[in-house]
This record gives sequence, structure tokens and C-alpha cells, in this order.
Amino acid sequence: MAAQCCCRKAPGAEAAPARPPPEPPPALDVASASSAQLFRLRHLQLGLELRPEARELAGCLVLELCARRPAPRALVLDAHPALRLHSAAFRRAPAAAGEPPCAFAFAAPGPGPAPPPPLPAFPEAPGAEPACCPLAFRVDPFTDYGSSLTVTLPPELQAHQPFQVILRYTSTDAPAIWWLDPELTYGSAKPFVFTQGHSVCNRSFFPCFDTPAVKCTYSAVVKAPSGVQVLMSATQSTYVEEEGVYRFHMEHPVPAYLVALVAGDLQPADIGPRSRVWAEPCLLPTATSKLSGAVEQWLSAAERLYGPYLWGRYDIVFLPPSFPIVAMENPCLTFIISSILESDEFLIIDVIHEVAHSWFGNAVTNATWEEMWLSEGLATYAQRRITTETYGAAFTCLETAFRLDALHRQMKVLGEDSPVSKLQVKLEPGVNPSHLMNLFTYEKGYCFVYYLSQLCGDPQRFDSFLRAYVEKYKFTSVVAQDLLDSFLTFFPELKEQSVDCRAGLEFERWLNATGPPLAEPDLSQGSSLTRPVEALFQLWTAAPLDQAAASASTIDISKWRTFQTALFLDRLLDGSPLPQEVVTSLSKCYSSLLDSMNAEIRIRWLQIVVRNDYYPDLHRVRRFLENQMSRMYTIPLYEDLCTGALKSFALEVFYQTQGRLHPNLRRTIQQILSQGLGPGTEPSVEQGGARADSEADADAPALLLGDEAPGSAISLRDVNVSA
Repeated sequence: MAAQCCCRKAPGAEAAPARPPPEPPPALDVASASSAQLFRLRHLQLGLELRPEARELAGCLVLELCARRPAPRALVLDAHPALRLHSAAFRRAPAAAGEPPCAFAFAAPGPGPAPPPPLPAFPEAPGAEPACCPLAFRVDPFTDYGSSLTVTLPPELQAHQPFQVILRYTSTDAPAIWWLDPELTYGSAKPFVFTQGHSVCNRSFFPCFDTPAVKCTYSAVVKAPSGVQVLMSATQSTYVEEEGVYRFHMEHPVPAYLVALVAGDLQPADIGPRSRVWAEPCLLPTATSKLSGAVEQWLSAAERLYGPYLWGRYDIVFLPPSFPIVAMENPCLTFIISSILESDEFLIIDVIHEVAHSWFGNAVTNATWEEMWLSEGLATYAQRRITTETYGAAFTCLETAFRLDALHRQMKVLGEDSPVSKLQVKLEPGVNPSHLMNLFTYEKGYCFVYYLSQLCGDPQRFDSFLRAYVEKYKFTSVVAQDLLDSFLTFFPELKEQSVDCRAGLEFERWLNATGPPLAEPDLSQGSSLTRPVEALFQLWTAAPLDQAAASASTIDISKWRTFQTALFLDRLLDGSPLPQEVVTSLSKCYSSLLDSMNAEIRIRWLQIVVRNDYYPDLHRVRRFLENQMSRMYTIPLYEDLCTGALKSFALEVFYQTQGRLHPNLRRTIQQILSQGLGPGTEPSVEQGGARADSEADADAPALLLGDEAPGSAISLRDVNVSA
């Protein structure tokens, strides 16, 4: 038969449909040991059994994959020493991702260690090959925050041929899984467990491609003790009473770090047409009253700005004080620390920030941890657009001034040449990406995004660009060049003007220069709120003391917003130690009043007390620490107590309160208290208390920058620990 031109078809023959171009492999991530670039992950299924008495999670994981090239030798996954792998198996998968569903069976608990869940049972067609064949595997060291799991694959695998790898494992003492005894909850009635995957902890929850560059849908079946409510970050959830299990499905692709689970004595209350809060029964009325109607208002404002909310429901679960950060943007189910409930303005900002992540971070994700600003900077910008639309420009400018103040405080401590002040931070192999979480990620990233919005001359035009950006890249992971190329394509007139190369404000310089932001926003619209703060601060630090006290008595700070009072106290903290007579006068004016305010205010005043060795108010420090179980309200005070003459006081309070602290937090405070005590004198805890290693804290999100030691001048109050 004669050859034909490729642009013609044989008579009567239909043209073969064009094959879509293959998906590009994910970006290389030095924080991942996985072979993610060699495979396409289509779906993952989890079968989980929670065993709180043993502090153990038993799991069966099914990964649905395709090889990008023929005959890959092995599949490499991120794992962790806390994971004990029992078996690996292979099965040729059907063409549709997620089908057929796994039927997970769970063994009844008995004496001794319970066996892991059996392999999922798959329906087999007549004459089909056996459902599973065993695979060899090995676990190798990778970094101090994880391991590599290598699973040998059958040699005959073809490119793009769907297959499944099935892994059975148990996870014990994992940094991603926080087990709480009943006494560490508010109700003290039932055990509690939650997971925290950001940045690279979920490799201890289940073996995975633990990189933000890889996204997939997932489903899960979870068995928990009777009477324990289970929730996951999923678009669908049901409880199958006859089976005693919860079933979940996430229909949109998400990275591994956004797979989250919480279980405990939780009850729901609706707060809007697509939102509810979950909390322990004693907290539910407060949580409901604080957020009823508000979340829908924030979601609607965000939709007007950035397009439809993609995730169906937006629910919030309030976690006990042991939750290691303020909030986490898990899709469909924001995790937030219950301690924040008493600080209304901080609650508003933190929840709105997590709402903003639904577009920036969850829908469109940074492909590497070196560019976290793509999620956090954009989410912070979107958060402030939402607050401006909802509460006005003055309030937004006040909150921005408060955060930028903290950014410059960090800058003074770190120096302007600190590598962590870059937006594109170089992540060296072996360094935990959590160490890159700092205010530069948020606030310098925000300033760059704000600068881009000013280039186009109109915030509404920039909103339109971000709406198009989300629509183009939703459910994918991006790098900075994707954002900037899209920006210049959307605004061709700016590209013609070469705005990316303006002297001193080059885009490349924004990304790679150390130091403060190249430009900061105009906050003059907030002057009605910030000017009184500055005036009162100047009174106490520049005017004669008797004049300051007299004038200050005419300013009623009880009518101030929380951010105003916090900004004033932060300025005083920056100036500490203050003259003793000034501290005495401040105490007479404010101590009793501040003691009646929320914890965000009280901790700042108590830090002033500690940094100035003001003994008459130490009883307030003791009472505060006796009633706090949260990292965010204990670590800053212990750091300050241990840098001065009050370490013995800190030791005394710790010995009295340690039994009410989570073992991970206990360990962190031990490390702070042990600074300068000499070898062999680390404060002890009761038998069965804090872990002997430091893994829990190494894998928890870093609350200090880089390798800063406890006791440095950077305290927790300076770090936005919402993710």
C-alpha cells in the first residue's frame, strides 16, 4: 500500500483522536525522597483504624498510579521511622481512578498488640489474574524528618498503564499524629487525636509523595472507638452505622500535606448555609456565637473577589490547646486552636486567612517549599482584601501595621542579609522546610503582591487578574514564574513598559534579594487607629514620667481595638528593659485593666513584666501559665523568663504545671529551661512524660526562625503561626 501524506486519511477511515500531551512531571523537591517525577498519582485510598490506648494508627494504603516511562524498576515514597511497614503488594488497576472501591475489613481488638487491617478485598472478574501479588520493599534513611521507602515493581509495567500498590502499616509516635489523653481536652471525657501535615509531617501518617508539587484525589475509611466523632478534610463524609466506620471522599486533587484527620468528643452546630463549627460540647456555644453568620459573609466577599468557592462546604473544627499552630487551612475543614476564641479580632483575621487559602494555597499551590510565599503572600493579600470589603480600610491598615511592625522586629534580630528573608529561599538538602515558615513568607510576600496590584493601578483590575489566575491553575501546583508570566500576559501594557525590570524594583530582586520589602503599602487610611497608639507610646517613652502618667490617664485604652492595644504593648516590649519607675507607673495605670482582657493582650503585658524583672506582677505570670496549655501562650513567657534572672521562678512554675501540658510542649519547655544549666541538669518530668528524643519538636512547625535557639529575641508573638 502506498504511503499517504500525514494530512490525509484513507478512504472511509476515521481520523484517530489526537492523544493529549502528557502532563509535565512535578517540580523537583529536595525535601522529598520520592520518585514522584517518574509516576502520575491518580488517587489514593486509606483504610485507617485509630487505637488511642496504644497511641497507634493502623493503616492500609492503596496508591493508584501510572508510570510516565515503561518498566520503572521501583516506586520510591516518602516515609518515616514512626511507620512500620508490614507488607507491600501489586495489582493491575482498572482504567478509572478510584474504582472499584476498596473494602477495608478491621480486626476486632484483642489482648496484646492488634494486627494491622488486612489487605483490601477487590472484586475479581472471572478468569482474572490474582488480585494482589507481593512486592519486595526496603526503608532507608533520608533526613531527620523522614525516610525513603523503596518498593520493587514488576518488570513488565508499561508506560501509562494503571496499577495499584497496596501497603499495610502501623504508625506509632508519629510527628504528624497528635494523641491527647482525655485530661488534655476541655471535657476530660474522651481521648482526642488530630493530624498536622504541614510541611513534611504527613509522611509519618501514610507513605506518600510528600511534596506540594503532587496532587491527587483521595478516599478513606476510618474505624474509631465507640462514641468518638471522626472528621477529615474531604468533600463528602458519611457514617456507616452497621459497619461502625466513617467514609470520606475528596473529589478535588490535593497535596499530601492537606490530608487531615481529627477525632474526639466533637459536636456540630450550623453557622451558615454551607458552614458549621465542630467543637467539644463545652466550647460549642461560644464558637457558634462568635462565628454564626460571619463565615458566610467572608466566603461571599471572597467569591465576589476571586470567583466561586470550589470546595463545597467550609467547616471549622476547634482543637484543644495542644494544637501546635494557630490554624491550618485543610480543605473543607479548617483546623483552629480553641485558645483563640477569646481574642475576637485575632479569630476574625485567622479564619479569614484560612478562607483565603481556599483559593491561594489549596486550589493553587506552591510547587516547592522554597516558594511558600506563593501561598502565604497571596493568601495574606486576599485576606486583607476580604477584611477591607467587610470591615473597612482602617481596620485592615491597623492589622497590616501590626504585622509589618513584627516583620521589622525580626529584621533587626536576623540582620538584613539573612537568607531566610528571601522570597525564593534556597532549601538545602536535609533542612526541614518548616524552618522556612516566618513573617517574610507572609508579609514580604504580601508586600510584593500589593506592589503588583499597584502596578495595574486599580485593586479591582488586580482582583480580576487573580480570578483568572485561579481559574487557569486551579488544582495544580505552580512556581513564581507562572504567576509573573500570567500577570504580564493579563496586563500587556505593563509588559510593554517592562515593569518587571524597573530599577530597584525588579521582579527578580523582589524574589531573591535579602532584607526588607522593596516597597511597603500606604497605610494612611488606618491613621485614625494607629495615630493614638503612636501618641501614647511617645508619651511613655519621651515625655517626663509625671506628665506621661497624667496624660495617659485621659486615654481610655479599654475602648481600643485589640490590635491597637497589642501594637502599643509590642512597642513597649521593643523598648524593654524600661526604667523601673516607668514600669511601676505603667503597672499602676494598666495592670489590672489588662488582666481583664484577652490572652493576646495579657501575654504581651506579662512579657513586659518579665523582661523588666517587675516582681510585683509576677503572680500574674504564674496564674497565666497555670491556666495555659498552648504553645502560643507558654513558649514566649518561658523564653523570656529563662533569659533573665527569673529562671528559678520558671522552673518552679513548670514543675507545678507540666502534668497539664502535651508531652511535645513539655519537651520544648524542657529544652528552653535547660539552656545554660550544664550537662546532666536538664529538668526532668515524671515517668512516661515527654519523649526521650526531640523528634516531636523537630517535626512540628518551626516556631523560631532557622536554627535560632530558645531565648533569642524572636518570640512566638512575632511569628504568624497560622499556616
